[in-house]
Amino acid sequence: MSSTLRTFTLMAALTALLMALGWLIGGTGGMIIALIFAGVGNIWAWWNSDKALLRQNGAVRVDEQSAPELVQMVAALAKRANLPMPAVYVMQSDQPNAFATGRNPDNAAVAVTQGLLRTLNRDELAGVIAHELAHIRNRDTLTMTIAATLAGAIAMLGNMALFTGGREGRGGMLGGLLAMILAPVAAGLVQMAISRTREYRADALGAEIAGQTQGLSSALRKISAAAGQVVNVPAERNPASASMFIINPLGALRMDSLFRTHPSTESRIEALNRLNVNGHP
Repeated sequence: MSSTLRTFTLMAALTALLMALGWLIGGTGGMIIALIFAGVGNIWAWWNSDKALLRQNGAVRVDEQSAPELVQMVAALAKRANLPMPAVYVMQSDQPNAFATGRNPDNAAVAVTQGLLRTLNRDELAGVIAHELAHIRNRDTLTMTIAATLAGAIAMLGNMALFTGGREGRGGMLGGLLAMILAPVAAGLVQMAISRTREYRADALGAEIAGQTQGLSSALRKISAAAGQVVNVPAERNPASASMFIINPLGALRMDSLFRTHPSTESRIEALNRLNVNGHP
């Protein structure tokens, strides 16, 4: 199965899960409303989710006057990747992490945390930025953002199902309880399936853009270790967005069991070590 067909199938699974929850809450009418909601949500995600994601994470746009070294590094790596210059943002979080967003390369943004800038050296930071640029070049950001939007809606409807599942004989309180527990888990599993191959591809292309693998490998180790110790408050408030980050940001509060959207850091580093990439940015 091709990557595009596989992603389409998984997105259809998220939509079907949303419709099932709509049926549990409101029968046939609820299912139709959920389908309409999914369509409207996807359109909204196409145009506005990048801005919403940046706002939710307290990201502030920077330029060559406010963050010259960061912006110049992004510009140099974007040129190597044959990409338009993305907008650059800094998030006010001590947890080292980063994500890219935007509906296409012409409307893209790269966001890094203050913790990332303090924790990583130049080669490591270049590896992370190159990874995010790879997501932009592979056009992953739109798919991942829409998946996060649907997963968030599924989690919300799962909670609603607990209180409404007893109506019209659609599973009763037990059915509602199972929906509340299993719906976000299922959504997280679908997100993981979407994200897994995309993270490996972005790691490989990011290493190619940066010209070396060691920086990204070292950065992944540092970010993964810190994610288990430093709380990323905005991400904890919106766990469905975890798949957007280079490393799952939810580890500090052990909430990632519902949204484990990334392959293991060890397997990603092993894959990077198998690449034959030389040179430096």
